[in-house]
Amino acid sequence: MTATMLATPRSLYDLVSRHDGRAPRYTSYPTAVQFAPTVDAATYRQWLAALPLDEAVSLYLHIPFCARLCWYCGCNTRAVNRHDPVEAYVAKLVEEIRMVAGALSGPIPASAIHLGGGTPNMLSPKDMDRLFGALGRAFTMTADMEVAAELDPPLLTREWVAAAASHGLRRASLGVQNLSPDVQAAVDRHETIGEIARCVDWLRAEGVRSINLDLMYGLPHQNRSNTLSTIEAILPLRPERIALFGYAHVPWMKPHQKLIDEAALPDAPSRLDQGEAAAERLQEAGYVRIGLDHFALPDDELAIALAEGRLHRNFQGYTTDAAPALIGMGASAIGAFPQGYVQNLTKELEWRDAVEAADLPIARGVALTPDDRFRAEIIERLMCDMAVDLEVIAARHGRDWSDLAGDLPRLDPFIEDGLLERHGPRLKVAPDGRLVVRAIAAVFDSYFEPEAGRHSRTL
Repeated sequence: MTATMLATPRSLYDLVSRHDGRAPRYTSYPTAVQFAPTVDAATYRQWLAALPLDEAVSLYLHIPFCARLCWYCGCNTRAVNRHDPVEAYVAKLVEEIRMVAGALSGPIPASAIHLGGGTPNMLSPKDMDRLFGALGRAFTMTADMEVAAELDPPLLTREWVAAAASHGLRRASLGVQNLSPDVQAAVDRHETIGEIARCVDWLRAEGVRSINLDLMYGLPHQNRSNTLSTIEAILPLRPERIALFGYAHVPWMKPHQKLIDEAALPDAPSRLDQGEAAAERLQEAGYVRIGLDHFALPDDELAIALAEGRLHRNFQGYTTDAAPALIGMGASAIGAFPQGYVQNLTKELEWRDAVEAADLPIARGVALTPDDRFRAEIIERLMCDMAVDLEVIAARHGRDWSDLAGDLPRLDPFIEDGLLERHGPRLKVAPDGRLVVRAIAAVFDSYFEPEAGRHSRTL
């Protein structure tokens, strides 16, 4: 796509590209780059034992299997064509759940369960019975327990939806990405709007009250036209939420991305045009733009939380979940605690070996310092609200906002370009500044190394 074809003015690209670079997505702070083996199974056991028995936690189960491996994928997963590996994995996951329960000081309530992957609908109804049975024995489920799952439409069946609904499935996320046959062929992912619509009907019929559709921009052969045509196709389904992610091409981290023809990837101005054209169309259709990459109907809990200043961001993206702890189970799963973060062994075989040895399968993590907590709240508010009052947050942490005096000059380039407003301790990201909010947030990241090349590009 040439510059003259862009609906987004080239001047906007020229403006924000001055602040383009690699930056974290800030689903945590410190980010996973800072995780280290110094936080181990013994540390994790202490953190589990310290959880209060009267505060509900959230649970995350990672299912690292897919029926197909999409070439753009950045998840920890692998393709399998038999069910035996999935069934064997579930058996070990049940053992990990038992170990976690044994490390707690007593039965604690759980208010949310998120099934991620991979493709959680690779689980059979029998697998789900085993998992939810183990979770029910390990935790006390609250009356408002919410179960969410990430689903692959071509693999989904009505029987699976009914089985999941019997265990409390109330939120579901369906991968769509892009419906253009050229784009789908270029990333080896094939599905139709008919398949997606059928899945939405099944989910709604079983009482799933919130459906999210995942879209992407920046894929090979993707352009403004097929991005907007995909949106027009899904809008009649009226999903409560839509996530619009920019494709992150990181073949040095995900070797299967080398299968993608880099010459077919859109350039940065075209990526910007796709993303902004999609965002504009979604807002025209009545969706509220939320944070970096989410959209929600005005009466959805996510939009309400944004309006009320209680939106949060975690490893699943933007959320209303305010639980003080997230317990992650399964290969590569990450947990978040008041004391810090822990991550399980990433390689499935290593995770399995640890579980078989009756060891909590922790690979690494990071313990939070008071300064980490201070900066984490600043970054989360920027990423969620596009605004932050440094003085208010500093007071909450027993600090003075002048402690940030060494960081503030690095905001000047954003202010000079009209991407950020500053009034004393109060910062507000301008509408165009949303495009580089990750770079703005990185100003407050004391660990960030801009030249390290460890993260995806901002634009």
